[in-house]
Amino acid sequence: MRISTYDVGSLPPPENEHKFQEGLRKYLKGESDEDSEYFERKIVESFIAKMKCGLEVPNYPQFRGMIETFLESMDGIRKMGEAYTLEAEPSTKSDMRILPEVRVIKENAGVILEEFEDIDKLQLKVCITGPYTLASFFPGWDEHIFEMLGKPVAQMVSENVCKTPKLRTEIVALDEPIFGEDDPRLDYGRRGREILLKTWDEIFNEAKKKGAITVLHLHKTTDELFWNLENVQVIESHVDDPLYSSERTRKMLEKTGKTVRASIAKTNFDELIGERKRSEGKSFEEVAGEIWVKIKRGEIKPEDFVEDLATMSKRLKRVIDFLGEERVTHAGPECGLRGFPTHESAMECLRRVVKATNLIRDS
Repeated sequence: MRISTYDVGSLPPPENEHKFQEGLRKYLKGESDEDSEYFERKIVESFIAKMKCGLEVPNYPQFRGMIETFLESMDGIRKMGEAYTLEAEPSTKSDMRILPEVRVIKENAGVILEEFEDIDKLQLKVCITGPYTLASFFPGWDEHIFEMLGKPVAQMVSENVCKTPKLRTEIVALDEPIFGEDDPRLDYGRRGREILLKTWDEIFNEAKKKGAITVLHLHKTTDELFWNLENVQVIESHVDDPLYSSERTRKMLEKTGKTVRASIAKTNFDELIGERKRSEGKSFEEVAGEIWVKIKRGEIKPEDFVEDLATMSKRLKRVIDFLGEERVTHAGPECGLRGFPTHESAMECLRRVVKATNLIRDS
């Protein structure tokens, strides 16, 4: 059985967020000082940490927000409060076509490889926020905004598929966490469904034609538009999503030739606290504030709330038994780990995901 592990991407904020953001700004301008070195160091250290957890295809360490990372990489867009407006046809800024985090990993691939005697080439996963989710930050726009935003997104996908002697972008994932919410633009028979499907396929084609595995990351799969995609190979969703337990999934995987990435670890930390406390007869509301205070004081280890190996391995086995091992090609946590209290608790989650996958893979 061959199941590869990867993560979704985000991590808890670095210790000094201001220094990190200032370092990013200086790095992009080509300035080399303490701040830019801090930015590079956090990316390299965190990528190494992910690899030491055993992940086979780590995502670039994602410390920035998934919306601003990509919208602020485009010309023709202006931010107004929490929303954005289009001032011209959006296009990718020339200095942002390759994500700075990806550029850092590419430039430091040799340094990273020095940490691993048995690895001679890095495998990288790149996640890009999809045009549908980005479009939700432009109030009042019709379905044509999907393709308008899709063009620069496709260009960024193309530019971030790296192939060097020391680094290969193995996986490109398009993140569409809000897809599946009620949206009249995507009602059956509406033009918006055709536009979004075409836009998604064009984006995935940029990755696929360069040899990367293409993944669509969803939070719910009630709207089945994604089954019609030609250029996506892997579908993933959250732990309890029907994707992993419905006869419909089994039928559509067989029909389309697609596979799934099994989500085997929950990543909403408040939910993890709530589940632990419910088992003790308490509600999350009763103890949430106290728990977080104790975590911040160091009186409680956040790792204690990470799901255990048995839970993760049982999830993976259940998905494999139901869908068939030939249709379960990857495993990982259900989403990013930005909400975890500490870097170490995030790494512990990844370590357990890898160990749980190995338990099933080697059984």
